[in-house]
Amino acid sequence: MNDTLRRALFEAQLSEADLAARLGVDPKTAQRWLDGRLPYARYRDQLARLLGLDEGEIWPEVRAAGQSLPPEFAAAYPRRDLITHEAWLSMFAGALFEIDVLAYSAGFLIGDSRFLEILADKGKHGLRVAVALGDPNRLDMTRAGSEEDDEEALSDSMADAITRVRPLTASGRVELRLHDVLLYNSIYRVDNQVLVNQHLYGIASVRTPIYHFLKADQGEMFDFYTASFDRVWSGASPTTP
Repeated sequence: MNDTLRRALFEAQLSEADLAARLGVDPKTAQRWLDGRLPYARYRDQLARLLGLDEGEIWPEVRAAGQSLPPEFAAAYPRRDLITHEAWLSMFAGALFEIDVLAYSAGFLIGDSRFLEILADKGKHGLRVAVALGDPNRLDMTRAGSEEDDEEALSDSMADAITRVRPLTASGRVELRLHDVLLYNSIYRVDNQVLVNQHLYGIASVRTPIYHFLKADQGEMFDFYTASFDRVWSGASPTTP
C-alpha cells in the first residue's frame, strides 16, 4: 500500500475516481497504484505534478534506482555516430598520460590522418600509446561480423588500419599489437576516461551504443574495461615497423 500517495490525494481533496479521470486511466488502475503498484514513468510524472510532489517522495524505489547508476557513468549514446568526429579527435588530443585503443580496425578514426598525427605527437611527448587491432590472418572472420556487414570488407578494413598505424611504431613511442579475439566491445581509453562501443551481431558498430565512463574512487566499471583491454593486449602479437 502506498500511504504517501493516499495521504497526498487526501490533502489534495481528490478521490480515486478523480485521479483516474485526471490521468485518463481505468479506476482499477488507480486503485492498484494506491495499493502499491508502481505506475509507468509517464503516469508517475503526471501524478507528481498533479500533487506538487517529487517522484522520489511518492515512490522511494524510483529514487533508489536512480542512485544505482555506477558513480563513474558519464553518458550513453544510442549510436556511435551521435558523437561527432571532432569530439573524438578532441578527446584524444587532450590526452596527458596514456591512450589505449582496442578494436578490429577503428577505421573511422585511423582513416583520418589527423588522428594518426595526434597519436604520433602524443608518443613523441612521452605518452603511452597502445593500439590493438584485429589480425586479418588469424581472426575468424565468420565470427567477427559486428564492425562490417561482410567478411571481406572487415578484413580489408583491418589490413588498411594496420598499414596506416605501423609507420608510427618506428619511433618506438607508439606500440601496435594484433589480436585474434572475438570482441564484445571496442575500447577507447584516454587517461581516466573510457568510451566503450558495444558490438551487436549483424549490426555495424557505427550504429551500436557507446558508453562513457570516468575513473572514480568508488567505481569498478572503468576498471573492468581497462582490465579487459590489458587482457587482450597481453595476448596480442607485437608488430615491427
